[in-house]
Amino acid sequence: MVDINKPRKGSMGFRPRKRATSQNARVRWQPVKDKRVTGFAGYKVGMTHVAYTDLSESPTKNQEIVSGATVVEVPPMIVYGVRCYDSMRSIGDILVQDEKIQKTLNFRKKKEQKPVNEAAVTDVRLLAFCQPSKTRFGKKHIESMEIGLGGKDQKEKLELAKSMIGKELRAKDVFKAGEYVDIIAITTGKGWQGPVKRFGISRQRRKATGKQRHVGTLGQWHPNYVLYTVPQAGQMGYHSRTELNKQVLAIRDAESVKDINPNSGFPDYGFVMNDYIIVKGSVPGPSKRLVKLRLAQREKPGKEPQLSYISVEPR
Repeated sequence: MVDINKPRKGSMGFRPRKRATSQNARVRWQPVKDKRVTGFAGYKVGMTHVAYTDLSESPTKNQEIVSGATVVEVPPMIVYGVRCYDSMRSIGDILVQDEKIQKTLNFRKKKEQKPVNEAAVTDVRLLAFCQPSKTRFGKKHIESMEIGLGGKDQKEKLELAKSMIGKELRAKDVFKAGEYVDIIAITTGKGWQGPVKRFGISRQRRKATGKQRHVGTLGQWHPNYVLYTVPQAGQMGYHSRTELNKQVLAIRDAESVKDINPNSGFPDYGFVMNDYIIVKGSVPGPSKRLVKLRLAQREKPGKEPQLSYISVEPR
């Protein structure tokens, strides 16, 4: 008899399981009432472990605990423009006039910018790009993206955005230690995998069908076609994923990189040279992968932890 109480294999919440179209993952914004920038981007360095005093309401409150943590290098981003929206439709951009920044982005010569109807603006977002050239691994491709803004109304958002055009944006200007953020990134790609590894189904008996690592049945007779819910071989990894409520343990300047760099550097990455963020727990993707941080969509209060130890031993 088949055990009908056995839970199904493979979450339906992660469909379709196909390769992401870009490493520059999509971010969906949420309304923020405070006048501030709501996101930033950096590059995943690797993992370490830290010790700090637990200030939460957990059973280990006021005790020193050790936790795994991920280091994210966050070179300053440059704001090169503002994008205005009317509902979900873009109604115009206000771009920087600095020729050096335009040359960096390979801007083509454009006609004079049309004035934006500020009365019709319903949402405002920053246009910014990363500076991977400042990192040790020397990535040449520049990722540009939109970054959300918070404010009580659109007029306040637009004023904040205009004041930032052409300036550098640093991580410490966006986040504070102890805050909770959401991590958006593309996971590590694992290529084409079978249903046993991809969905965790059980292996077949050796004498059953002459095969072992395959799904036992492709479905019922009626309707006589294979449903998309049946576990089958296909792409595994390199998917866009959002992890909620990751605590920022520390935000450090470039002057303190000696506190985090191992003597031999991080495996597959090298040495951190810029500002960096230490995030509690793991982060999707391999080393050098673009990682986007956003203010937590599910708001959660947090206190700044006092780190008493950061491991810099070779890994």
